[in-house]
Amino acid sequence: MSETFTPAELHYRFGGLPYITPYERIVALVDDDERLVELHEFHARGRCTGGAAWEVYHYARTSPLVLDARREGARNIFTCAEGRGELSLVPGIAGAGLEEVRIDGDEVALTYAGLAGGGVAATICRGMAGNVISAEVHEEGGGAGLGRATLRVPAWRKLVIAADDTDDETRGATWSTMNEIAYAIEHEGLADYLLHTIVQLFPDNPFRTTNCCATATVLGLPAVGVGAAVERARELLSERTFSDECGMAWSTHVLPAEAALAFAAEAKRGMVTIEEAREAAAINTELIAVTGERGCIGAMAAVAAHRDPDSAVRLDGPEARR
Repeated sequence: MSETFTPAELHYRFGGLPYITPYERIVALVDDDERLVELHEFHARGRCTGGAAWEVYHYARTSPLVLDARREGARNIFTCAEGRGELSLVPGIAGAGLEEVRIDGDEVALTYAGLAGGGVAATICRGMAGNVISAEVHEEGGGAGLGRATLRVPAWRKLVIAADDTDDETRGATWSTMNEIAYAIEHEGLADYLLHTIVQLFPDNPFRTTNCCATATVLGLPAVGVGAAVERARELLSERTFSDECGMAWSTHVLPAEAALAFAAEAKRGMVTIEEAREAAAINTELIAVTGERGCIGAMAAVAAHRDPDSAVRLDGPEARR
Protein backbone atom coordinates (compact mmCIF):
# COMPACT_ATOMS: atom_id res chain seq x y z
CA MET A 1 0.00 0.00 0.00
CA SER A 2 1.26 3.47 -0.88
CA GLU A 3 2.30 5.90 1.84
CA THR A 4 2.66 9.67 1.45
CA PHE A 5 5.46 11.51 3.23
CA THR A 6 6.82 15.01 3.51
CA PRO A 7 10.59 15.33 3.03
CA ALA A 8 10.98 15.80 6.79
CA GLU A 9 9.05 12.60 7.48
CA LEU A 10 11.23 10.69 5.01
CA HIS A 11 14.34 12.01 6.74
CA TYR A 12 12.98 10.90 10.11
CA ARG A 13 11.96 7.43 8.95
CA PHE A 14 14.77 6.52 6.55
CA GLY A 15 17.57 9.01 7.19
CA GLY A 16 19.51 6.57 9.36
CA LEU A 17 19.91 3.97 6.61
CA PRO A 18 23.50 3.93 5.32
CA TYR A 19 22.49 3.83 1.64
CA ILE A 20 20.09 6.79 1.74
CA THR A 21 21.63 9.94 0.21
CA PRO A 22 19.19 12.84 -0.27
CA TYR A 23 18.92 14.74 -3.52
CA GLU A 24 19.72 18.40 -3.05
CA ARG A 25 16.81 20.00 -4.93
CA ILE A 26 14.27 19.36 -7.69
CA VAL A 27 12.85 22.25 -9.76
CA ALA A 28 10.06 21.85 -12.33
CA LEU A 29 9.61 24.62 -14.93
CA VAL A 30 6.28 24.45 -16.74
CA ASP A 31 5.26 25.62 -20.21
CA ASP A 32 1.46 25.68 -20.09
CA ASP A 33 1.08 26.39 -23.81
CA GLU A 34 3.21 23.47 -25.00
CA ARG A 35 2.49 21.22 -21.98
CA LEU A 36 6.18 20.72 -21.36
CA VAL A 37 8.17 20.49 -18.13
CA GLU A 38 11.87 21.24 -17.79
CA LEU A 39 13.24 19.40 -14.76
CA HIS A 40 16.38 20.50 -12.95
CA GLU A 41 17.42 17.72 -10.59
CA PHE A 42 20.38 18.42 -8.33
CA HIS A 43 21.64 14.93 -7.53
CA ALA A 44 22.51 13.49 -4.13
CA ARG A 45 24.18 16.05 -1.84
CA GLY A 46 24.85 18.16 -4.95
CA ARG A 47 28.01 16.10 -5.50
CA CYS A 48 26.97 12.78 -7.07
CA THR A 49 28.18 13.24 -10.65
CA GLY A 50 28.21 9.48 -11.23
CA GLY A 51 24.55 9.12 -10.31
CA ALA A 52 23.67 12.11 -12.48
CA ALA A 53 25.50 10.60 -15.47
CA TRP A 54 23.78 7.25 -14.92
CA GLU A 55 20.35 8.88 -14.91
CA VAL A 56 20.92 11.01 -18.00
CA TYR A 57 21.88 7.84 -19.88
CA HIS A 58 19.07 5.62 -18.58
CA TYR A 59 16.20 8.11 -18.40
CA ALA A 60 16.71 9.29 -21.98
CA ARG A 61 16.71 5.66 -23.22
CA THR A 62 13.92 4.34 -21.02
CA SER A 63 11.33 7.12 -20.79
CA PRO A 64 9.28 8.14 -23.85
CA LEU A 65 8.31 11.30 -21.97
CA VAL A 66 11.94 12.50 -21.76
CA LEU A 67 12.51 14.48 -24.96
CA ASP A 68 16.13 15.34 -24.18
CA ALA A 69 18.53 15.05 -21.28
CA ARG A 70 21.86 16.57 -20.36
CA ARG A 71 24.10 16.89 -17.33
CA GLU A 72 25.94 19.81 -15.76
CA GLY A 73 28.10 18.45 -12.95
CA ALA A 74 25.74 16.77 -10.51
CA ARG A 75 22.67 18.48 -11.97
CA ASN A 76 20.49 16.85 -14.62
CA ILE A 77 18.22 18.81 -16.97
CA PHE A 78 15.36 16.85 -18.55
CA THR A 79 12.87 18.27 -21.06
CA CYS A 80 9.68 16.26 -20.58
CA ALA A 81 6.33 16.01 -22.30
CA GLU A 82 3.25 15.78 -20.13
CA GLY A 83 1.67 12.33 -20.12
CA ARG A 84 2.18 8.75 -19.07
CA GLY A 85 4.54 6.25 -20.66
CA GLU A 86 4.93 2.57 -19.89
CA LEU A 87 8.47 1.66 -18.85
CA SER A 88 10.20 -1.56 -19.80
CA LEU A 89 12.90 -1.75 -17.15
CA VAL A 90 15.85 -4.06 -17.79
CA PRO A 91 18.79 -4.39 -15.34
CA GLY A 92 21.90 -2.63 -16.63
CA ILE A 93 20.22 -1.54 -19.86
CA ALA A 94 17.13 0.44 -18.85
CA GLY A 95 17.36 0.65 -15.08
CA ALA A 96 15.08 3.60 -14.22
CA GLY A 97 12.87 6.25 -15.76
CA LEU A 98 9.99 8.70 -15.58
CA GLU A 99 6.65 6.94 -15.79
CA GLU A 100 4.34 9.97 -15.60
CA VAL A 101 4.54 13.76 -15.80
CA ARG A 102 1.38 15.63 -14.91
CA ILE A 103 0.85 19.39 -14.62
CA ASP A 104 -1.75 19.73 -11.87
CA GLY A 105 -2.57 23.37 -11.24
CA ASP A 106 0.17 24.90 -9.09
CA GLU A 107 1.99 21.57 -8.78
CA VAL A 108 3.72 19.03 -10.99
CA ALA A 109 3.31 15.32 -10.22
CA LEU A 110 6.28 13.17 -11.27
CA THR A 111 6.16 9.37 -11.06
CA TYR A 112 9.58 7.70 -11.06
CA ALA A 113 10.39 4.00 -11.17
CA GLY A 114 13.67 2.15 -10.97
CA LEU A 115 15.32 -1.16 -10.26
CA ALA A 116 17.56 -1.76 -7.23
CA GLY A 117 19.67 1.38 -6.57
CA GLY A 118 17.75 3.22 -9.27
CA GLY A 119 14.60 2.50 -7.30
CA VAL A 120 16.09 3.95 -4.11
CA ALA A 121 16.94 7.11 -6.06
CA ALA A 122 13.44 7.16 -7.56
CA THR A 123 11.72 7.06 -4.18
CA ILE A 124 13.33 7.96 -0.88
CA CYS A 125 16.41 9.88 -2.01
CA ARG A 126 14.43 12.10 -4.37
CA GLY A 127 11.61 12.49 -1.87
CA MET A 128 14.02 14.12 0.58
CA ALA A 129 15.02 16.84 -1.89
CA GLY A 130 14.53 20.52 -1.29
CA ASN A 131 11.49 21.98 -3.08
CA VAL A 132 9.58 18.66 -2.86
CA ILE A 133 6.09 19.06 -1.40
CA SER A 134 5.34 15.37 -0.87
CA ALA A 135 6.37 11.89 -1.96
CA GLU A 136 3.85 9.09 -2.36
CA VAL A 137 5.96 5.95 -2.13
CA HIS A 138 4.26 3.09 -3.96
CA GLU A 139 7.17 0.65 -3.57
CA GLU A 140 10.33 1.45 -1.61
CA GLY A 141 12.89 -0.38 -3.75
CA GLY A 142 16.36 -1.41 -2.65
CA GLY A 143 18.20 -4.68 -3.04
CA ALA A 144 16.92 -6.26 -6.24
CA GLY A 145 13.42 -4.78 -5.95
CA LEU A 146 11.43 -2.21 -7.90
CA GLY A 147 10.99 1.26 -6.44
CA ARG A 148 8.18 3.61 -7.50
CA ALA A 149 7.09 6.98 -6.14
CA THR A 150 5.08 10.03 -7.16
CA LEU A 151 6.67 13.31 -6.14
CA ARG A 152 4.85 16.61 -6.12
CA VAL A 153 6.82 19.84 -6.63
CA PRO A 154 5.73 23.44 -7.29
CA ALA A 155 4.88 24.29 -10.89
CA TRP A 156 7.28 27.14 -11.54
CA ARG A 157 7.88 29.09 -14.72
CA LYS A 158 11.10 29.29 -16.68
CA LEU A 159 12.24 32.86 -17.19
CA VAL A 160 15.07 33.34 -19.69
CA ILE A 161 16.60 36.83 -19.50
CA ALA A 162 19.37 37.84 -21.90
CA ALA A 163 21.30 41.03 -22.60
CA ASP A 164 23.94 42.46 -24.88
CA ASP A 165 25.85 45.75 -25.28
CA THR A 166 26.49 46.40 -21.60
CA ASP A 167 30.13 47.55 -21.85
CA ASP A 168 32.23 50.16 -23.62
CA GLU A 169 35.86 50.27 -24.73
CA THR A 170 37.22 50.59 -21.19
CA ARG A 171 34.63 49.22 -18.76
CA GLY A 172 32.24 46.33 -18.29
CA ALA A 173 31.69 42.70 -19.28
CA THR A 174 28.30 41.32 -20.26
CA TRP A 175 28.84 37.77 -18.95
CA SER A 176 29.73 38.96 -15.44
CA THR A 177 27.15 41.74 -15.36
CA MET A 178 24.38 39.23 -16.12
CA ASN A 179 25.77 36.76 -13.61
CA GLU A 180 25.64 39.40 -10.89
CA ILE A 181 22.16 40.55 -11.90
CA ALA A 182 20.78 37.00 -11.76
CA TYR A 183 22.56 36.45 -8.44
CA ALA A 184 21.04 39.65 -7.06
CA ILE A 185 17.55 38.63 -8.20
CA GLU A 186 17.95 35.33 -6.37
CA HIS A 187 19.40 37.05 -3.29
CA GLU A 188 16.38 39.36 -3.21
CA GLY A 189 14.08 36.31 -3.16
CA LEU A 190 12.50 36.95 -6.55
CA ALA A 191 13.62 33.74 -8.28
CA ASP A 192 16.09 30.84 -8.25
CA TYR A 193 19.12 31.37 -10.50
CA LEU A 194 19.54 28.15 -12.51
CA LEU A 195 21.67 28.63 -15.62
CA HIS A 196 24.12 30.98 -17.36
CA THR A 197 25.01 30.83 -21.08
CA ILE A 198 27.55 32.88 -23.03
CA VAL A 199 26.66 33.05 -26.73
CA GLN A 200 29.37 33.77 -29.27
CA LEU A 201 28.11 35.97 -32.10
CA PHE A 202 29.64 37.08 -35.42
CA PRO A 203 33.16 38.20 -34.41
CA ASP A 204 33.61 40.67 -37.30
CA ASN A 205 30.64 42.77 -36.22
CA PRO A 206 31.88 46.39 -36.49
CA PHE A 207 29.82 47.37 -33.42
CA ARG A 208 31.41 44.78 -31.10
CA THR A 209 33.53 45.82 -28.14
CA THR A 210 35.99 42.90 -28.38
CA ASN A 211 34.69 39.32 -28.17
CA CYS A 212 31.13 39.91 -29.43
CA CYS A 213 29.28 37.73 -26.94
CA ALA A 214 25.78 38.02 -25.52
CA THR A 215 24.63 36.34 -22.31
CA ALA A 216 21.46 34.54 -21.22
CA THR A 217 20.42 33.49 -17.71
CA VAL A 218 17.62 31.12 -16.65
CA LEU A 219 15.55 31.77 -13.54
CA GLY A 220 12.86 29.60 -11.95
CA LEU A 221 9.95 31.22 -10.10
CA PRO A 222 6.20 31.13 -9.52
CA ALA A 223 4.15 32.49 -12.41
CA VAL A 224 2.94 35.49 -10.37
CA GLY A 225 6.51 36.69 -9.93
CA VAL A 226 7.56 36.88 -13.58
CA GLY A 227 6.69 40.54 -14.09
CA ALA A 228 8.57 41.66 -10.98
CA ALA A 229 11.69 39.68 -11.93
CA VAL A 230 11.71 41.08 -15.48
CA GLU A 231 11.34 44.63 -14.21
CA ARG A 232 14.08 44.13 -11.64
CA ALA A 233 16.44 42.82 -14.32
CA ARG A 234 15.67 45.87 -16.47
CA GLU A 235 16.33 48.19 -13.53
CA LEU A 236 19.65 46.54 -12.68
CA LEU A 237 20.77 46.59 -16.32
CA SER A 238 19.95 50.28 -16.64
CA GLU A 239 21.98 50.99 -13.48
CA ARG A 240 24.98 48.86 -14.44
CA THR A 241 25.39 49.24 -18.19
CA PHE A 242 28.14 51.45 -19.62
CA SER A 243 26.61 51.44 -23.11
CA ASP A 244 23.90 53.59 -24.63
CA GLU A 245 22.82 50.61 -26.78
CA CYS A 246 22.07 48.05 -24.04
CA GLY A 247 19.22 45.72 -24.95
CA MET A 248 17.40 42.91 -23.20
CA ALA A 249 15.21 39.97 -24.26
CA TRP A 250 13.09 37.59 -22.19
CA SER A 251 10.87 34.55 -22.61
CA THR A 252 8.93 32.13 -20.39
CA HIS A 253 8.84 29.21 -22.82
CA VAL A 254 10.73 25.97 -22.22
CA LEU A 255 11.82 25.66 -25.86
CA PRO A 256 12.76 28.45 -28.27
CA ALA A 257 10.77 28.78 -31.48
CA GLU A 258 12.26 27.55 -34.75
CA ALA A 259 12.42 31.13 -36.03
CA ALA A 260 14.48 32.11 -32.98
CA LEU A 261 16.91 29.22 -33.51
CA ALA A 262 17.35 30.23 -37.16
CA PHE A 263 18.00 33.82 -36.11
CA ALA A 264 20.66 32.75 -33.60
CA ALA A 265 22.40 30.73 -36.31
CA GLU A 266 22.44 33.75 -38.61
CA ALA A 267 23.76 35.98 -35.82
CA LYS A 268 26.74 33.64 -35.47
CA ARG A 269 27.45 33.63 -39.22
CA GLY A 270 27.07 37.31 -40.07
CA MET A 271 25.34 40.62 -39.49
CA VAL A 272 21.65 40.68 -38.62
CA THR A 273 19.31 43.63 -38.07
CA ILE A 274 16.99 44.80 -35.33
CA GLU A 275 14.08 44.22 -37.71
CA GLU A 276 15.11 40.55 -38.04
CA ALA A 277 15.41 40.33 -34.27
CA ARG A 278 11.86 41.65 -33.88
CA GLU A 279 10.57 39.11 -36.39
CA ALA A 280 12.30 36.26 -34.53
CA ALA A 281 10.94 37.52 -31.20
CA ALA A 282 7.35 37.78 -32.41
CA ILE A 283 6.40 34.20 -31.48
CA ASN A 284 7.37 33.94 -27.81
CA THR A 285 10.03 36.50 -26.82
CA GLU A 286 9.86 40.11 -25.64
CA LEU A 287 12.51 42.72 -26.46
CA ILE A 288 13.32 45.71 -24.22
CA ALA A 289 15.53 48.59 -25.29
CA VAL A 290 17.16 49.33 -21.92
CA THR A 291 19.29 52.21 -23.19
CA GLY A 292 19.10 51.47 -26.91
CA GLU A 293 17.88 48.95 -29.48
CA ARG A 294 21.12 47.51 -30.84
CA GLY A 295 21.70 45.26 -27.84
CA CYS A 296 18.33 43.60 -28.45
CA ILE A 297 19.88 41.82 -31.44
CA GLY A 298 22.41 39.86 -29.41
CA ALA A 299 19.97 39.44 -26.54
CA MET A 300 17.46 37.80 -28.89
CA ALA A 301 20.12 35.40 -30.18
CA ALA A 302 21.11 34.52 -26.61
CA VAL A 303 17.54 33.67 -25.59
CA ALA A 304 17.38 31.28 -28.54
CA ALA A 305 20.77 29.66 -27.85
CA HIS A 306 20.57 29.41 -24.05
CA ARG A 307 19.84 25.66 -23.80
CA ASP A 308 23.33 24.42 -24.69
CA PRO A 309 26.09 26.46 -23.02
CA ASP A 310 28.88 24.27 -24.42
CA SER A 311 27.76 24.76 -28.02
CA ALA A 312 26.72 28.39 -27.55
CA VAL A 313 30.32 29.50 -26.93
CA ARG A 314 31.35 28.18 -30.38
CA LEU A 315 30.70 29.68 -33.78
CA ASP A 316 30.34 26.25 -35.40
CA GLY A 317 28.15 24.49 -32.83
CA PRO A 318 24.40 23.94 -32.89
CA GLU A 319 22.68 26.88 -31.23
CA ALA A 320 20.21 24.89 -29.13
CA ARG A 321 18.80 21.44 -28.65
CA ARG A 322 15.13 20.71 -29.03
